[in-house]
Amino acid sequence: MSVTVAAITFGIVFLAELPDKTALASLMLGAKYRASHVFAGIAAAFALQVGIALVAGHLLSLLPHRWVEGVTGVLFLAGAAMLLFHGGDEEDGHAAKEPSANSFWKVAGASFVVVAIAEFGDLTQIMTANLAAKYADPLAVGLGAWLALCAVAGIAIVGGQKLLKHVPMRMIIRVAAGVMVLMAGVSIFRAITG
Repeated sequence: MSVTVAAITFGIVFLAELPDKTALASLMLGAKYRASHVFAGIAAAFALQVGIALVAGHLLSLLPHRWVEGVTGVLFLAGAAMLLFHGGDEEDGHAAKEPSANSFWKVAGASFVVVAIAEFGDLTQIMTANLAAKYADPLAVGLGAWLALCAVAGIAIVGGQKLLKHVPMRMIIRVAAGVMVLMAGVSIFRAITG
């Protein structure tokens, strides 16, 4: 395994993931739930997505781009609706929820599903597949990509915890839902225009 290839992959994927929708999802989940629970689910989802990229990345380029954009748009709209209709029931406190002892699997599982769906066919997943093909070192590329994705998620989760100390949860939910609706519009527009 080449440390240089892992470092190059880390840098490229880290920069590409910073403005990504998964960072927003990580921030939202980190603002609502215990950070360690959220991170466990997200790290597992990233491992799955990197594995898919390494094994079947070349197949992703065969998917119709319009179809992927359309599905992504619908998922963003569904996510925004869930935030607005289910997130509004939350107390307006400034502390993150402390899940019960049995809720680790619920929080980690929900985090896993959100990120696994959001990352499918994502730019960083396609980049990871391309880097694996270019360097012919899937272990180094996979490790570099996974560490970069986890680093961005960790930053977003901690940011979510800090943000909640200063901004009410209802405001965070409304802003996040608005961003998701905007992203849905962009995806649906791309699906229609091709």
